[in-house]
Amino acid sequence: MGYVEVVTERLGAWARNYGIDVVAVALTIGAIVESPFIDKSNAWMVALCGLTALGIIARRWYPLAGPLALPLSFVIGAIVAPAALSASTSPFFAAILAAGVIGAYNDLRHAAAGLAVILAVLVFVDQRFPDTSVGDYIWPGAFFSAAWLVGVLLNQRSLKMRELRVKAEKLESEREERARTAVVEERARIARELHDVVGHSVSVMTVQASAVRRLLKDDQEKEREALLVVEQTGREALAEMRRLVGVLRRPEEAPARAPQPSLEHLDRLVAQVRDAGLPVDLHVEGDALKLAPGVDLTAYRVIQEGLTNALKHARAKRADVLVRYGGEQVELVVADDGEGNGAGEGGGHGLVGMRERVAVYGGNLDAGPRPGGGYELRARIPVNGG
Repeated sequence: MGYVEVVTERLGAWARNYGIDVVAVALTIGAIVESPFIDKSNAWMVALCGLTALGIIARRWYPLAGPLALPLSFVIGAIVAPAALSASTSPFFAAILAAGVIGAYNDLRHAAAGLAVILAVLVFVDQRFPDTSVGDYIWPGAFFSAAWLVGVLLNQRSLKMRELRVKAEKLESEREERARTAVVEERARIARELHDVVGHSVSVMTVQASAVRRLLKDDQEKEREALLVVEQTGREALAEMRRLVGVLRRPEEAPARAPQPSLEHLDRLVAQVRDAGLPVDLHVEGDALKLAPGVDLTAYRVIQEGLTNALKHARAKRADVLVRYGGEQVELVVADDGEGNGAGEGGGHGLVGMRERVAVYGGNLDAGPRPGGGYELRARIPVNGG
């Protein structure tokens, strides 16, 4: 934000907070300046305008009673200094200001009662003067009512803006909380799936070490001890991994028994989506590379997330899946012709989790609308996991 914008915003905030107070004080100063030109009782007029200004300022603590000090001052002025009241213009503008302030009171019924008091005082004051015509009641009453209505409208707008601001802050807070929750849940899911992937590898190593140890000859004691250490360390690592994953796993979740999916199971995933009603074309380019187990699982999850969004949220009529092997990375693309923006019902938190998962293996994920319509999810992941 530039300097001019900052200054403008601060001036606007200051005007909203203190503008009415400044106008009330200005009216009192106007009464002081005007008083020498009034034939008599000018001291009374200055005192009454000062009382009005204090009442307007006191609205911060007494929102309705403070501005009603003005009708009280008019009644006193009509009794003790009617000539000064009729000759001065400051009281008229002060009454307009007070009517607007009363209209801005939050309780509309009390605000209407305040307007009724001002109009009743207007009738009382006009009756104190001779030669009063119907216009002396109508025109001031119209001005006071218009000022009161402006106060009501401004107050309603202010309340609406405050309500929208609170709602926006709440929605933003909830969105951030859901995003944080999605990241935490995805990290826990990654940890559990890594347990299955890495745990399987460590188990194989442990079993192989145990088997080789039993094949050693009697004079290979050092080799036997080394393999025994490998075997014991592997078993300890498996036990510790199970303990950590048990902490991450929520109580309602059961330990995974089925083998984790990989790109080898992609045909099955595509078939399931087709059965659900979304036509899908699968394309594989390049020679299939041997992927690290975690990378293989992550690649499968990325395509699964893209197809899930296309099926559930984008109202797509068809989708295309591309798996491209090249160099030291695998590229994954899921494109559809739907109306989705990647948010879906979960605010895009599935993509938040996918980015977290892909980043673990040194990859990157991009998602967004396609130029010709539809939505595309594209990920690139190093074959060896970074």
